Formats: sequence, structure tokens, C-alpha cells
Amino acid sequence: MRRHWRQLLASVAAILAALVVTTTLVPASPASAASLTEVTGFGTNPTGIRMYLYVPDRLPTRPAVLVAVHYCTGSGPAFYSGTEFKTLADQYGFIVIYPSTVRSGNCWDVSSAGALTHSGNSDPVGITSMVKYVQQRYATDPSRTFVAGASSGAMMTNVLLADYPDVFAAGAAFMGVPDTCFQATAGNPADPTQQAGWNSACANGQVSKTPAQWGDAVRNSYPGYTGRRPRMQLWHGTADTTLNYNNFGEEIKQWTNVLGVSQTPVKTDTPQSGWTRTWYGDTSAQPPVQAISLAGVGHSLPMSGQARMAITFFGLDSTSVPPSSSPSSPSPSSSPSSSPSSSPPASSQPPLPSGCTASISLNSWTGGYVATVTVTAGSSAINGWTVGTTLPSGSAVTNSWSATGSSTTGAVTFTNVGYNGTVAAGQNTQFGFQGTGTGPASATCTAR
Repeated sequence: MRRHWRQLLASVAAILAALVVTTTLVPASPASAASLTEVTGFGTNPTGIRMYLYVPDRLPTRPAVLVAVHYCTGSGPAFYSGTEFKTLADQYGFIVIYPSTVRSGNCWDVSSAGALTHSGNSDPVGITSMVKYVQQRYATDPSRTFVAGASSGAMMTNVLLADYPDVFAAGAAFMGVPDTCFQATAGNPADPTQQAGWNSACANGQVSKTPAQWGDAVRNSYPGYTGRRPRMQLWHGTADTTLNYNNFGEEIKQWTNVLGVSQTPVKTDTPQSGWTRTWYGDTSAQPPVQAISLAGVGHSLPMSGQARMAITFFGLDSTSVPPSSSPSSPSPSSSPSSSPSSSPPASSQPPLPSGCTASISLNSWTGGYVATVTVTAGSSAINGWTVGTTLPSGSAVTNSWSATGSSTTGAVTFTNVGYNGTVAAGQNTQFGFQGTGTGPASATCTAR
């Protein structure tokens, strides 16, 4: 089971795409002082997850809140530094919460009984405590609270919309599975926080239910709830071998049933070659359900242009923020926390070398490993990189993410993909790979 669970560590979502949007109401402007901050003591938190918060310097009255949920092996700060939500928050004046799991492998609990119920005793409780903290402290609009996640974070997006329809207005799930699909089938029934681990049947797309059965699973997460249900945007690649593409169809069944609309699309278009977007319920920019299928794409979402579509689905790209002379927002009751890509003050560190460097962090078990590689730019920005390493005898690479690999055994190289090739001086980006045998301990980096 443990080995199967490690497969989910390959579920690292690609860095969310750069969101290039404009507004006629107020020009885009970077925040001058806002920074990522860790918040403690935010409320009920049964699993001890951590809260990171980004509050722009300028906020409209009653701002919106977005929860951005990281992938396996990730963290809140990594999602902050590796996505464009911070920049968009500056432009459109919404607050971003970056929850961070502390579980082994940094995957979210989407399996246990405690996770799959309203007011349970697992990760969803801590995340909603973060939301309530922000709603109260910043006088946000509770009807404009959203969640987006990738891979394990997409699974959690499905779970949060099922557990807390009274909290979230909409979600966007990149490469997920239906709510309850990973439900624990083994373990200690006396311990509802226990996870069953990797669910191969669900991951392989072998779990199929009727729309009513999937819908009942959501409704049973909060028995007796009769209020409005959150809207859902779904994304999946047809060549996904980590979380099979069949899960995309099962998610559509689930959320069209929950929202009471037909499974027959009311509109279909192709926003980009190979992308098929379908609307369910109505043809507005914010329909009850929207689904985007990507031909020939594996477990590597979001891609360029996709996060912008999620923001439009939420309606967050139409917010007006006040001029920079407006009073600043209150500060969280905590101390600032740097993102993984931040650097110490120049006066406290030696001069940076030129080019780039690479370091490997291994998570190993008997017969396999996951390697997380950090690529750091030197004294000047780089516009592309190649990392080389030599695998020990008997070791092989089985898959990789956020990079393109050259081979699977012996001397291997990894090259950046489109979204993570440019790295500012002194900053870093990450990619990863999984394999059998023993992972390499060191690597070299060549800048382009």
C-alpha cells in the first residue's frame, strides 16, 4: 500500500499558468509591501496543518477569498512562490490562503471518514477554520469564497465543496477525482482520521457510479443541508496515467447531479487547439458546471492560459480595487514567512555564483524513491536550465513532473518546461521525478 501511495507523490501539478488579464476599472499594480505570512492560532485544527496568508496592500470593501491547495510533496509557501495567484490578488484585490499539510508525503487526507464529513476531524476542518479566521479579520464577502487545487489539492477541492457547501461558492479542480472516490476501504474503524492509503481502483479509473450515487455521496457528506450548492470547474488530460481520465467523466456525473443540471452540455467550444470546453446548466461565464478536456495531455495541469479561465469562472477578474492611497489592510497576527524562493539579505550571504545550481532532496523507501530537485539561479537571471545526474546501478526513472527527461537509466538529464525556465537571480524553481531502486544524491545545473 505504501508503494502505491507513493505514486501520488508523482501527482505534482505543473505551476499554475501566468494569468494575463486586464481591467478597465483600475490598472494592474504590484503590491509594495505585502508578503506571505504564516498565521497560527487561527481556530480548530485537528491535524495540525499550517496556514499561510497573502493579503494585498489594497483591498476593496468586502474582498473575496481564494484558498489555493497544493499538490503532493508541495507546501503552502511552494504554491505561493510557484503560482500567479499573488500577482492576481494584487491586481484584483482578493485574499489568498495557502494551507500546508504536515502529513508524510505532503498529500491531503481525502480518504478518511473524518475528512469526508461536515465538521469532521481532519484536514478540511483546519482549512475552513482558516477561511473563517480571514472572513472575520478582514470583513470579507462570505458569498465570494473559492477554492482551487491541483492533483491532491484537486481531490481536496472536491471534498471541501461536498463537506462545506455553506462556506465555498465555487471550486476549480485540476486533475482530481470525485468526492469519496478515494474513500478508505481498510484501516481501523475506531480511528476516523486513519487513511487507507493509495486507492488503485479510483486512481486507475475503475470506479464508476451513477450520477445519483455520486450525488448522494456529496449530499451524505453534510446530511440535512438544504442550501445552495457551490459551482464546479473541472480539468483533466486524456493521457493522464496517474489519475486516469475516466475520473473526469465521473466528476461531471457527480457535480451535474448535485447542481441539478443535465449531463448534456448546453454549449461546447475549443478555447485552444486540443482543448474542449463544455458548459452544463447555462452558457454564462459562471455556469453551474464547466469542464475542460485536454487531448493528449498527461498529469501536468494547469497549463498556460488555464488558471485565467479558472479566475474568470470564479468571477474574480472583475473586482475593482481602491487607489494606492487608500488605507492599508490590517495585518495578520503573526510574523512574515518567506517563500521557498526568497533569499537572505545580500549583506548576510556570500556573492552568488553565476549560472545555476541544483540540489536533490530524496524521499526513499525499500525499492523506490521520489526526488525533489531545486534549481537556483546564480548572480543573473536564467532563461532556461538543464539538470544532469547519474542514477545508481539498478535505479530507473519511472516518471517526472515539471521537467522533460532525456532517459530512464544511467546518465539522465532534465530540461525545464515552458512555465519554469525563467528564474530570477538568486531565486529557485523545483521539479521532481520518481523511480525504482535508489535515487541519486547530487546533480549539476547548466543555465541557458
